[in-house]
Amino acid sequence: MEIIRPSSKEVNKYLKLWDSLENYVLQESSLRKLFSVTYPLNNNLNDVLIKVCSLNDFYSTNIFSPFTVAKHIVSLDIDEKLNRDDLSLVNEIANIKMRGDKSKNFYSFATKYCSHHKPIVYPIYDFYR
Repeated sequence: MEIIRPSSKEVNKYLKLWDSLENYVLQESSLRKLFSVTYPLNNNLNDVLIKVCSLNDFYSTNIFSPFTVAKHIVSLDIDEKLNRDDLSLVNEIANIKMRGDKSKNFYSFATKYCSHHKPIVYPIYDFYR
């Protein structure tokens, strides 16, 4: 398999492809509004739960207990760390204690959650199989 070297031309090719996919463009603009206009803070369980559910649905992140994840995020009181561009926040959000003291690492989800608050600071980590 040939690995294509990143370049402006290559990036623009994929940006043009992305812009042609109406459902993705609308999903991203909806998430942008949800995270930056409608519910910019993370101290209310109702607000965080709708953000977790939306990301889970749009990105198929396999969060099987959105309530547990939302409760975890609220308990971390993340707004100050988001404002300080604290990169350790991703791992704090990712590591969630589930029912029965079982821990899960939702790293990809955590990158998306932070990125939708501050896309320049927090890149999304994801892969497609």
